[in-house]
Amino acid sequence: MNADQLAVSAPTTSPRPDAAPSLRIRALMLGDRINASGLEIGTLVSSTPAAFRVHAGLAVIFRYGVVVLIGLLPSEEKVLIDSLKSRVIGEFSPYEEEIAQAQLCKDENREAIQPGGPICLSKFSDDRLLLVADALAKSTSLARDERRVAAVFDVIEPFARELAEFGRTPRRRKGILQLIGNALLVQQRVAGRVAVAEKPDVLWEKPELDRLYARLEDEYELKERLDTLERKLTAVSETANALTDIIDTQRSLRLEIAVVVLIVIEVVIGCVQILSGTH
Repeated sequence: MNADQLAVSAPTTSPRPDAAPSLRIRALMLGDRINASGLEIGTLVSSTPAAFRVHAGLAVIFRYGVVVLIGLLPSEEKVLIDSLKSRVIGEFSPYEEEIAQAQLCKDENREAIQPGGPICLSKFSDDRLLLVADALAKSTSLARDERRVAAVFDVIEPFARELAEFGRTPRRRKGILQLIGNALLVQQRVAGRVAVAEKPDVLWEKPELDRLYARLEDEYELKERLDTLERKLTAVSETANALTDIIDTQRSLRLEIAVVVLIVIEVVIGCVQILSGTH
């Protein structure tokens, strides 16, 4: 089935007969990773990312845990998601989800994305749909990472407040190290697996679609959200490192005091023994 057939056979959301054909696009983050190696769920459309023609729609699978379902019925989506569960590493519950609508505008020069409205495409070609899937998948992944970093901030805030108000540092060094670990995990995921700043492979073969992808980036604020996330990750790492250094310094000071006390006790005992021996 070709792209034109996809546009016609995909379910439309508008009941009006004169309405432009539209496609429902649903992105689901199922877990930390999805192993798409050797997967056969339909006709292969793309290998990077793995995209398959399924029924009258597309299923695009990203290795960083997101699957984007385009033009599928809810019942078809459920069957496909169930078939992927055995390939999901670190499954989430509930899934992270974003939904968009693509609409046929029949004019390449009018391809645009209205704020809060549908994504207007000149045609429902595989290349265009892969670009939309890429942007939506990155947005879905960023949404989860943003929540994780916000949760880390919620934990750090009491530590910083205690230090500011009472001059005391938290004694839970293990908890602070866990914060640093969470920040590093998010940082590694964003920079390594998701690679939000990188353009999709389809643009290397179809540079004329660069304008469309730029509009998608603007609509989902991918660059701005990535910059904000990286700044927050830097703040988390610096704060956690500072708290850890303070705790380590205090521990070192207590250890030095204990050593000095032991030396003094030993000297006193020695002096007592010497004095007692002279009498």
